[in-house]
Parts: sequence; C-alpha cells; structure tokens
Amino acid sequence: MENGGKLYYGIKEVSEMFAINASKLRYYEKEFPTLQPKKNRSGDRVYTQADIDHLREILVLTNDKGYTLPGAREYLKTRDANRREHAVYINKLKKIKAGLEKMRVSLDKPVEPEEDESKDESDTEESPVKQ
Repeated sequence: MENGGKLYYGIKEVSEMFAINASKLRYYEKEFPTLQPKKNRSGDRVYTQADIDHLREILVLTNDKGYTLPGAREYLKTRDANRREHAVYINKLKKIKAGLEKMRVSLDKPVEPEEDESKDESDTEESPVKQ
C-alpha cells in the first residue's frame, strides 16, 4: 500500500495528494460512476487505496493523455468490459489445461498387462492342424 498503509483517506487528504480541489473530486464522482468513495457515519467521504488508484487513472487519462471526460469514461468502461471478457476466456483455458494435464498423467501411468483368461484357455485347446 502507498501513503503509509492507511485504509481510508478524507477528501482533503486526497485533494492535496493530487493538487486538485475537493469540488473537482465531487464533480468526478458524478462524471465517473465507478468512482464512488464510501461515506463514514458522519457523512464524510472516505477514499480507499482502490479509489485513489482509480482517481489516478482518471487524472492520467484526462490530464496526461488528453482524453475528454466522456472519452475517459468510455475508455475505462471498454477496458473493464474487455477485462471481464478476457477473464472468461482465461477460466475456460484453465479448465482445458487442467483436463489436458489430467489426461497426460493418465497417459504417463505405466500400463500393467491384463491377464486374459480366454487366451490361456485357447492355448490349451487343440487347434486344427493344417495338412
């Protein structure tokens, strides 16, 4: 964790961290539904490290990469949808991998010869001799 390992940060601390005012933070909450800090018992916003990391992403997109607010919102929405889709594929691939590993283990096991009783009986029977 960054910032001394605190679990929660007040709006003033976060605004100082990013050198933006508290009203801009509240505005970003309205513009980005994914940025929703919890409120404590007294109704003050409390930001977790995840909230701060998400805010940092938003600020990088808008300030450094030149995205508009709607553009940044769409970028994050698309990225999150792609991550969910990729997670589905990764889980499917993990199941396939587990099945293949199980198959490989079964193929690597030495095959013990089975005793075939019918073969033993046929050996003792007289077979017709070609003449």
